Amino acid sequence: MSTIFTQILEREIPGHILWEDTKCFAFLDIRPLNRGHTLVVPIQEIDMWTDLPEETASHCMKVAKKIGEAQMKVFKPKRIGLMIAGFEVPHVHLHVIPINDMSNLDFANANPDISNDELLSDLKHLKDCLT
Repeated sequence: MSTIFTQILEREIPGHILWEDTKCFAFLDIRPLNRGHTLVVPIQEIDMWTDLPEETASHCMKVAKKIGEAQMKVFKPKRIGLMIAGFEVPHVHLHVIPINDMSNLDFANANPDISNDELLSDLKHLKDCLT
């Protein structure tokens, strides 16, 4: 059975997809730690990031950097956080998060109530910076 991330990629379930290429894709987190929180996910379903082929890991980092640069322009945070936790879904994913302090990296502070309109607005602004 495919992971929830693959189901988003294959449009079996909805997702706010920001990036898609032959090696990875990225979409907005529906429980963001901060506005613009994006997940960068390799297309290949691999559970642990240390098992990724080096080329895939490098590519995901390059995409995360591009998204982080767009987040800086859109949200103007103090920093862009990058985290690989890997407990939520058994499919590697990089969390790219606009942050102003360390509390913005605490999953206990995730926003389960972000509206679809807010996500669509964030998606549009980020896409505008990526093109």
